[in-house]
Amino acid sequence: MDKLKKFGLMEKIVHELEDLKHSQTAIIQKLAKIEVDNIELGDKRLEKDLPDMHQRVADNLDTIVSILEDFAKQTDTYSDKNNIAALKEQEIIDNL
Repeated sequence: MDKLKKFGLMEKIVHELEDLKHSQTAIIQKLAKIEVDNIELGDKRLEKDLPDMHQRVADNLDTIVSILEDFAKQTDTYSDKNNIAALKEQEIIDNL
C-alpha cells in the first residue's frame, strides 16, 4: 500500500473512532435521561439494570477515547515521518 493510501485509511479510522465516541456519548446521555425519568416512575427493573448499562457504556467510551488518542498520534507521526503534505502536493501536480 502506498503512503498516501495508507494515510488516507488511517485518517478514515480516526474519523470513524470520533463518530463512535460521539455515538457512545449520546447513548450515555440517553441512559442518564431514562435514569432521571425513572426516579419519578420508580420501575424496579430500570433501577436494577440501568446503572450497570450506564457503567458498561461509560467503560466502552473510556476505551474508545484512549484508542482514538493513541491512533490519532500514530496517524500524525506517520504523516510527519512520511511527509504526507508534500506527497499530497505532488499528487495534485501530477494530476494536472
